[in-house]
Amino acid sequence: MLTTDFVNGAPNWLDIGAPDIDRACSFYGGLFGWRFRSAGPDAGGYGFFQLDGRTVAGGMQTAPGQGPPSWTLYFRSEDARATAEAAQQAHGRLLFGPVDVLGQGHMTVLADQAGATFGIWQPGETRGVDVANAPGALCWAELHTPDIAAAAAFYHRVLDLETSGVPFPGGTYTSVNPGGAGEDAMFGGMVPLAHPEDEPYWLPYFEVEDTDAVVAEARRLGGTLVVPPATVERVGRMATLADPYGARFAVIRSAGARD
Repeated sequence: MLTTDFVNGAPNWLDIGAPDIDRACSFYGGLFGWRFRSAGPDAGGYGFFQLDGRTVAGGMQTAPGQGPPSWTLYFRSEDARATAEAAQQAHGRLLFGPVDVLGQGHMTVLADQAGATFGIWQPGETRGVDVANAPGALCWAELHTPDIAAAAAFYHRVLDLETSGVPFPGGTYTSVNPGGAGEDAMFGGMVPLAHPEDEPYWLPYFEVEDTDAVVAEARRLGGTLVVPPATVERVGRMATLADPYGARFAVIRSAGARD
């Protein structure tokens, strides 16, 4: 389960880049009740999405040419530079950093062997998000990739992540957990790309009280439905959406959550 008891290899941060951060704030605020707080005049416009005063994600406005709007998932590392070097040795690419972020930690952004973007956060004063696995917060992460075996080998080498097969309706799901933490610490999975021509990506899932209501509100606020709501036995009711700028994310009411 994804928690804020961060260990090496576990997701500990996520953020979004959008061409209009004010509209993004309105969208996600209307959807999840988030409020945006600036990180200060030295942060280049970066800020924090908060829920009841607790940080659930980060965000900033991007300039033309900085790539398409998207969510970036970050994984904990004790040494961002060493992890970036390991990623490059495993045929990944360095996209940004490593840099010191105002004493809060060190970060770098990478692409895996297939091109999926992800980040590394080496904690300083900021360990990571304040809340996870609760309504309005990150609860799962899923890699959509053309080759699950190659992805599993890459993330094992770079972040010491472990994968295992979990029985799933219609087949087997490849789950992911930090090395040595056991399957109880699984935080995500790996699935084949729905369309071979798509770019690989990490998809964040946010816990919600009512999947269908959130989908309806997202569409009202200018978002797009990518995958319609569906219920998976013993997993929950989920849907995939894109915000007004095309950044993809998923929502889920987990099976048994607050029932």
